[in-house]
Amino acid sequence: MVKDKINGEKLALMFKEGALTLEKNRKKVDALNVFPVPDGDTGTNMSLTIQTGVKEITSKPNHHAGKLAKTFSKGLLMGARGNSGVILSQLFRGFSQAVEQKAELGIEELAKALEEGVKTAYKAVMKPVEGTILTVAKDTAENVEKQANNGSLVKWMEEVVHHATVSLQTTPDLLPVLKEAEVVDSGGQGLVYIYEGMLRGLKGEKTEKVESESPSLEELVKIEHYQHAQTHVAPEDIEFGYCTEVMIQLEKELNEETFRTELSSFGDSILVVRDDDLVKIHIHAEYPGEVLTKSQSYGSLVHVKIDNMRKQREEIISYEHEQSPKNHSEQRAQVRYGVVTVAFGEGIVELFKGMGAHQVILGGQTMNPSTEDISNAIAQIDADHIFVLPNNSNIIMAAEQAANVVDKDVEVVPTKSIAEGLSALFVIDQEKDATFNRQAMLEAMKDVKSGQVTYAVRDSRVNGNEIKEGDFIGLLNKEIKAAGTKLEEVTKQLLRQMIDDDSEIVTMIYGEGVDEIFIKELEQFFSDTYPEVEVEWYDGKQPIYSLIIAVE
Repeated sequence: MVKDKINGEKLALMFKEGALTLEKNRKKVDALNVFPVPDGDTGTNMSLTIQTGVKEITSKPNHHAGKLAKTFSKGLLMGARGNSGVILSQLFRGFSQAVEQKAELGIEELAKALEEGVKTAYKAVMKPVEGTILTVAKDTAENVEKQANNGSLVKWMEEVVHHATVSLQTTPDLLPVLKEAEVVDSGGQGLVYIYEGMLRGLKGEKTEKVESESPSLEELVKIEHYQHAQTHVAPEDIEFGYCTEVMIQLEKELNEETFRTELSSFGDSILVVRDDDLVKIHIHAEYPGEVLTKSQSYGSLVHVKIDNMRKQREEIISYEHEQSPKNHSEQRAQVRYGVVTVAFGEGIVELFKGMGAHQVILGGQTMNPSTEDISNAIAQIDADHIFVLPNNSNIIMAAEQAANVVDKDVEVVPTKSIAEGLSALFVIDQEKDATFNRQAMLEAMKDVKSGQVTYAVRDSRVNGNEIKEGDFIGLLNKEIKAAGTKLEEVTKQLLRQMIDDDSEIVTMIYGEGVDEIFIKELEQFFSDTYPEVEVEWYDGKQPIYSLIIAVE
């Protein structure tokens, strides 16, 4: 029989089982996305978030339950991705704070921890919405708190799962959009899976996972880079200039040897490491976009990191030059304002850099960067004040969390789209103070309309409209405004709703698969329908979204 008190070792098993159960059901959670667009990543974000917590407690085991919980919470905090991941990290932050001084935990301590977790998570969300993961966490904590003095620990944890499941079923009644889509809240479902796993861990139903004896990708990359560093290659002599790392969540069969051969046409220093349905790759390539496209043909991209090795080598040479006795007194000038932004698509990244962004994090609709990714980017900038432009509503909370953990003057401007991010970046004035610039960016965001054209990944019904899998979808400020089988017609429908008499400039950023014939047809459409509007075209090279549109 399980003791009515658990120590850090047992708590670690509960957390690990929670993470494993969520990962096994990750695709089911992703599929609960209300809109049929190909960016339903709640399950992926929550799974990657909790896995960073598990990684921390695996590397730093502790028999003291409170200290173990704190370590777990720290991992979640830095690994949090997307709004669901940030909320999950805050639930366990409050949990850990409530038990930090407790070596062992019983029903009363655990009930209090769930309650404190809810309070912390609600405080972290500016406008809490009921019918979400917050509601499931709150209802569960309220119901099991009443039973804190009754029964065994296993029985109490069974009640946790029960009440979480009951609450989850009520979410469509609280959010009409869930009811119309005939789904429960995805974040709430993810939390239920975590609780179910924690119950199994408490019961001792541990899922064994075979650990590989081979080095991890990170270790292999370090070895590879160390070897390259010894060659002292001049920047201009580097044949493949971009160090590219990609993590793929497999959705189709992959033969590792065949995949390595396919990658070899893009560059060298290729490393491929597989763990069940997760594949991590490293390659030095001249055109990283080709690597991303090939990788995406096998599944979803859950992490991308691209470094310009020529630039890094130039910086190393420059640093060594500055540190020489002759130049030691020369100091690198600090800029007044630095900018961290998020973008996906080689062309869009270059567009942001060309407009003055100091750090561009690869990510966006289908791949939300973590708190740690954002805080690391912030740390790379030497500036008096740093602005962070998330460019996605699902990244704002992680950006705010990152701003709170770094020791720099950082401000998050809540841009929710590429269009808003570009407009905000354009108005930054290095001569004005931070308050003026923030207000200018907020005003610029209001003056731009954000549109996207993508495709439906499943049949659905949204706002009374029937949408079939494979249909093109036109979104205006996150609302589906057009749908159909032809890209040209959907794009025109969307533009007619975006452009009005006050519109002056339309920016069209086209992605992968958009051909010259389509562009010429749209150019003729603008000429015939909106002759007074100035149209700018950019090759964003972004996947998934055929078009990203900004109307000002």
